[in-house]
Amino acid sequence: MNVVPELSLPESWARTKVGDLRRDHTTTLNPATYPNEIFELYSIPAHETGKPELVRGRDIGSAKKSLSPDTVLLSKINPRINRVWVVGSSSGFRQIGSSEWIAFGPIEGLVPRYLAYYLRQDRFRTYLASNVSGVGGSLMRAPAAVVDQFPFALPSSREQLCIVDALDSYLTRLDDAVANLERVQAKLRAYRASVLKAAVEGRLVPTEAPLARAEKRDYDRAEVLLARILNERRQGWEEAELARLRARGRAPTDEGWKSKYEEPLAPDMKALPEVPEGWCWATLGALSTIIRGVTYQQSDARSEPGPGVVPLLRATNIGEGLTFSDLVYVPERVVAAEQRLCAGDIVVASSSGSRNVVGKAATLGSAWNGTFGAFCMVVRPVTTAIAPYLSLFLMTPWYRERVSRLAAGVNINNLKRSHLEGMPIPLPPAAEVGQIVDQVERQLSVAGGLISVTGHVGKRCARLRQAILKSAFEGKLVDQDPTDEPPEKLLARIRAERAGVSPAKKSPSGGQEEQRD
Repeated sequence: MNVVPELSLPESWARTKVGDLRRDHTTTLNPATYPNEIFELYSIPAHETGKPELVRGRDIGSAKKSLSPDTVLLSKINPRINRVWVVGSSSGFRQIGSSEWIAFGPIEGLVPRYLAYYLRQDRFRTYLASNVSGVGGSLMRAPAAVVDQFPFALPSSREQLCIVDALDSYLTRLDDAVANLERVQAKLRAYRASVLKAAVEGRLVPTEAPLARAEKRDYDRAEVLLARILNERRQGWEEAELARLRARGRAPTDEGWKSKYEEPLAPDMKALPEVPEGWCWATLGALSTIIRGVTYQQSDARSEPGPGVVPLLRATNIGEGLTFSDLVYVPERVVAAEQRLCAGDIVVASSSGSRNVVGKAATLGSAWNGTFGAFCMVVRPVTTAIAPYLSLFLMTPWYRERVSRLAAGVNINNLKRSHLEGMPIPLPPAAEVGQIVDQVERQLSVAGGLISVTGHVGKRCARLRQAILKSAFEGKLVDQDPTDEPPEKLLARIRAERAGVSPAKKSPSGGQEEQRD
């Protein structure tokens, strides 16, 4: 078991372990036997809201723990998410909680909120995370026996109250600052989305049609750009196909082989909005090549680089940009030539359990000798001139909303290649493309910088929170009073009470009382 070092404490404080303070006086209760009764339910999901649920017994599907006010609850599930809750005063309904809580019943002399704050320390969460059982996520559990071994710093009851009051004051102000930061970030994200939306709706820069009329000149409509891209697309395919045939010793003697070329899908114009004058609708498949990711045997994958292997990006490497940490390395033999990533490729997450992840895209900014996995696809623009515009399109709310509908599944969301190939995209004239991209980059660079700054400040607030907690539990947040009752006496009473706890007995509802001392 990994045990963290104990804190440096004032001489007047007592040292013990969390297990000395754990009294689980809860009883097991089956709410279904009281179908019409309303219960105040402390469930794991409700923790995020900060309020217990009011639920009728018939709507609760499993046995629960009976609770009493001032009981401190610690979630066993996935301890990396630190869930600690103090049961509030009675609202007139029986209080019950999930069996996934480890319960600390009230103890005379121990302030419940002091214990709750103590269990919210990162050092405690880190300790639990390194001593959990289970394979991961919601299957991970923090055993009570592990919780019990964590060191505990016990001051006098009066000092506990002073510490809690000080923490309430400091952390309330810190919470207000964090809430303000989150509001700023939300507004910046909304601004970012509005810029991208305006860009592909022709509202970000002056459009060519009215400018050309005012200046009494001609301009190339988007159809001209689309025709040029389609011509380049066909030429690229012919060059690659001819090279493939010659490599196999099957050089063509006539033009018949060119008939195998597959024209890209045309957009389905039904329900598509009108585009600005001079623009046209195209499809992503017309402007790019969509490439599926590499499939490989798990036994062939490695976690370290070496001869004969190449690094592979997965959906988890796609965020605000591409990250190159936690890579998998796969044999070169399983990677087709077109699956080698090129600068300008746009990597798209094509399969995920989260709707927020599937369809997410990021561009490879420079050459990188790697590939991408089966839960990804690559959008490879036909021409570099259109690449930045495609990148910004794949960040727009319009694209994200459409992907969310196309890829929706029960447990896994899957984006098919045909979904991307048929994805409608509003195409501006060539003269507007560069202006749109430049304006988006200018505006988003400012927003991105502010988002980055607020993100750093948010992390500093999180570190400050932990520094305040650490200071509190080292006896540095409030002054000690030499006239207080020595904590050793309080600890002795707690231990004596624990030693005299009566054995398990039947609860009024017929359940068995759980004693976990």
